Amino acid sequence: MGLVGVQENGDGNGDVLSEISLGTKPKYTRMDSDLDEAEEEELPSSNKHDSKKYIMACAVFASLNSVLLGYDVGVMSGAIIFIQQDLKITEVQQEVLVGILSIISLLGSLAGGKTSDVIGRKWTIGLAAVIFQTGGAIMALAPSFKVLMIGRLLAGVGIGFGVMIAPVYIAEISPAVARGSLTSFPEICINLGILLGYISNYEFSELPSHINWRLMLGVGLLPSVVIALALFIIPESPRWLVMQNRVEEARLVLRKISESEKEAEEKLKEIQVAAGLANAEKYEAKAVWKEILCPSPPVRRMLITGCGIQCFQQITGIDTTVYYSPIIFKNAGITETTQLLAATVTVGFTKTLFILIAIFLIDKVGRKPLLYASTIGMTVCLFSLSLSLAFLDHAKVGIVLAILSVCGNVASFSVGLGPICWVLSSEIFPLRLRAQASALGAVGSRVSSGIISMSFLSVSRAITVAGTFFVFGIISCSAVAFVHYCVPETKGKTLEEIEVLFHDKDDESRGNEVEMGDVERLMQKS
Repeated sequence: MGLVGVQENGDGNGDVLSEISLGTKPKYTRMDSDLDEAEEEELPSSNKHDSKKYIMACAVFASLNSVLLGYDVGVMSGAIIFIQQDLKITEVQQEVLVGILSIISLLGSLAGGKTSDVIGRKWTIGLAAVIFQTGGAIMALAPSFKVLMIGRLLAGVGIGFGVMIAPVYIAEISPAVARGSLTSFPEICINLGILLGYISNYEFSELPSHINWRLMLGVGLLPSVVIALALFIIPESPRWLVMQNRVEEARLVLRKISESEKEAEEKLKEIQVAAGLANAEKYEAKAVWKEILCPSPPVRRMLITGCGIQCFQQITGIDTTVYYSPIIFKNAGITETTQLLAATVTVGFTKTLFILIAIFLIDKVGRKPLLYASTIGMTVCLFSLSLSLAFLDHAKVGIVLAILSVCGNVASFSVGLGPICWVLSSEIFPLRLRAQASALGAVGSRVSSGIISMSFLSVSRAITVAGTFFVFGIISCSAVAFVHYCVPETKGKTLEEIEVLFHDKDDESRGNEVEMGDVERLMQKS
């Protein structure tokens, strides 16, 4: 199967579909363990392989907006040095310029949930790219700080759309066995973007200061072109299509991403039950927000887990480490600008390498063990960085320890808290709430990132850089406790099974025994 777009009228699959008896009303049957597997008409093995490649391609293309976020975070760490020299901005303006993108992106994240419910997950991805590209172009051509801020605000809105919708889309097209790895793709792209931003800083740093930072920002527009082309390749989310009562289109998509026709039909039945189509139940936007703002105990637990993990991802100081790594290394004793930027490239390579390791482990080891390793590792590295800056600054051993601590911090983040945050926030909410609740979690992430980034220079001036990272270490200790008490293991479960898992918080084993084809039991739980 080639990488072709799913046409809404299904013409491209007409000959195949005409030979399959579908019926007008799906019948709900139990998915018992003694189901006669001989009845399942499996697709040829080549088609199975093609479906996996197709899902992989969709996940990659849907994640490209995250490259834009990562590139902006990485490139701004070096560009801000030259922007300050060219536009003569103050320290406060530097903080605002760096942190405002995260704050303003909450508007995109809030609007992204409703937008994706109205126009679809796929076209929300495209809208995010257009808004970011507009803001990026304005930044690259900005003659003054005010114009630069206008572009920054637009770019922030675009990023807010992008970071919210990509994990939701990928979770809704991915099989349960690979959903963790695939939903981690946005985090891979963020890390790739950060690395590219660092490399761009290093490559353009020798140019005049009134040119180099513009080129650094301008290069970040290139992924948007690829995103535009990707919209003609990736399909719409089948779960969104079912929510819109476009069941036949959802069936076409499911057959492209399933290993057999019977599996596609079973997935469709489960999605219909989860969407409330089995009893003609519909949720208006007001009802969705009412359920989120006045949640039942299961939904409250979901919100605590989803929003909490998003906030911990940022308040442990990862964006500060990335944005201000040149300042950290300068405090450690590195003085040359080129050497500072070269050290940040090392951080970027480390961050990208370990996110790739996480992809291979997340669906094998599970979410919770990786989160333990991640938060404990970050705690150790943050305290180590604090001590090196406090007692070994400008000593050779202190410089080495600072670089190792920063690299260890980003490595620990990338192997767990970074990717798994987005995986959990996209898979733990029921279908009727998923877009809006994920948007709320993304808002928490962006607000936390913005507050931390915008206050870092001021806080560091008050309690020193070493003291600031000591505080981050204490917060990271709290993240370990949060993982232990609030995060369940979701490895290998379907999205619908995870919803039931939160209803049985005190007996997670029951969630493993749920048979999602059993309509009566599922509807009783929900």
